[in-house]
Amino acid sequence: MTGLFSVQGEVAVVTGAFGTLGPVWVETLLDGGAHVFAIDRPGQTAPPGFRAFEERCGSRLRVAFADVRDRAGLEAACRDCLEHLGVPSILVNNAGIDQPPARLENGYRLEEIPLEGNREVFEVNTLGLFLVTQVFGAHMVKAGRGSVINIGSLYASVSPDARFYDHIPSDPPFLKPPAYGASKAAVINLTKYLATHWAPHGVRVNALSPGGVLGEQDEQFKRKFCARVPLGRMATYDDLRGPLLFLASRASAYVTGVELVVDGGFTAW
Repeated sequence: MTGLFSVQGEVAVVTGAFGTLGPVWVETLLDGGAHVFAIDRPGQTAPPGFRAFEERCGSRLRVAFADVRDRAGLEAACRDCLEHLGVPSILVNNAGIDQPPARLENGYRLEEIPLEGNREVFEVNTLGLFLVTQVFGAHMVKAGRGSVINIGSLYASVSPDARFYDHIPSDPPFLKPPAYGASKAAVINLTKYLATHWAPHGVRVNALSPGGVLGEQDEQFKRKFCARVPLGRMATYDDLRGPLLFLASRASAYVTGVELVVDGGFTAW
């Protein structure tokens, strides 16, 4: 039965490959035997772990640079993928912008949140995802097979709880900007839209929405967040690997247009 979850020999594209979760998806697919075409923005530096991936996997990992908002850059990257690895059969749309407290200099009142920052989040998280899917997904449609996995978020379906952040010194108090969750909610709708249009062509489209993932959050935030999770903890990277392989492999051959929420039960309450 373990063969159901195999991605051996598949060609997988991962956007936002150098970000927080990008290396998790890349490593998981490489360990499963896939060839991985990793994309990140021009000028970005690969995290230290990528060197280990390259040493271990050799030509099964290829890195390219393109902005998800730049169709010409994406088409050039796609030609590179086709030439060196082949036609993609897995696409992980991971590229995205979040705005945690550490990246903001101060808080805003709701009525004062700048429009420009929100616009950029939508351009990358939603419009960029759609553009990547058009460019790479077209080859899946032509081949008559493939699995597109859009990385969503817990906040695609619920609003951030402002009490998670009320200990952070900020005047006005810190508010998690609204564009992140709204853009991810749009991704879930796009997932359903694409799934229905491409199902006749053998291409499945699903979303994987992680809950809070353990990282460098401050201790008060982690305590308050975990108290809200039925399983009593934040997600680890290993919690996300199985769900990714499920959606990428033939184990989910009859699954399309769904959002797989991996949140420890957060949204059950």
